Amino acid sequence: MRWLPLFISLALPFGTLAAKKPATPADTFNGFHTKALTATPVKLADTSYKKLTASPRDYSVAVLLTAMDSRFGCQLCHEFQPEWELLAKSWLRGDKKAESRIIFSTLDFSDGRDTFISLGLQTAPVLMFFPPTIGPHAVPGVEGPIRYDFTNGPLLAEQVHSWIARHMPDRPAPAVKRPVNYVAWAVGVVSTLGIAGALAKAGPYILPIVQNRNAWAAISLIGILMFTSGHMFNQIRKVPYVAGDGRGGISYFSSGFQNQLGMETQIIAFIYGLLSFAAIALIMKVPRVADVKKQQVWVLLWCGVLFLVYSFLLSIFRIKNGGYPFSLPPFM
Repeated sequence: MRWLPLFISLALPFGTLAAKKPATPADTFNGFHTKALTATPVKLADTSYKKLTASPRDYSVAVLLTAMDSRFGCQLCHEFQPEWELLAKSWLRGDKKAESRIIFSTLDFSDGRDTFISLGLQTAPVLMFFPPTIGPHAVPGVEGPIRYDFTNGPLLAEQVHSWIARHMPDRPAPAVKRPVNYVAWAVGVVSTLGIAGALAKAGPYILPIVQNRNAWAAISLIGILMFTSGHMFNQIRKVPYVAGDGRGGISYFSSGFQNQLGMETQIIAFIYGLLSFAAIALIMKVPRVADVKKQQVWVLLWCGVLFLVYSFLLSIFRIKNGGYPFSLPPFM
């Protein structure tokens, strides 16, 4: 039996060569897909990232490179991570037979520092899609990964799903299915019932106010004055309240019809309101005065208010536009 050790020593190198047989793309996909069935997206490190994205491959890879550690302060990483996990889990549940042949994975900076350095990445998150290089789904002319643009801020899982599906036109793309938020439903139902009950109890007191014409007229007038005086312009442009006049003083009006100040809007709204009130008083109140002499006095008073306030309004128009040709005394 002395020949047995010699035979084993001669056969050992051949067994070692057989054990080191390189894994095929199908073996790589099956291995990572098995991991995905346990926990998806698959968590990667430097070595597993290289193995998963190595060429040749007959499958697709979607990799999110992120930095979740609080030291890096990546707010966008924390906001997008739940959406990424929802997308990966929804895709896996909808593609149980792995017909789309895609692996969703995540590589955190703490586990893949060398990969971040090799890719020259200085920001996170970064989403990359690796299309197949061989097989029926191979994309000709595409050698490197396709990178997603995060410049528009946080994204929803549905947006990323559409982006990935565009790069896989000939394969199934299961839709994103969000879990039912039972707490939100319960809160909504209870809130609706509570509001309905409160309205039913307070209805006899609220209904006269809702049906009051004067109340609706006042609300409408306030809304008209706010919007005609430029309130929405201020909200959109975030204009300053006042500005300096260049001589150490304060300017309440900004020249030009494309500029205005917050104080200017309030002044214009007050002027419009005063003009409206004077016109309403002449139409509604003055005719009800029984004494003829008092009625004449009120007519002259409100006409004087209209004249003076309108004269001041025209002077403001000339501040806004020096070429405005109209004016009235005393504000000439």
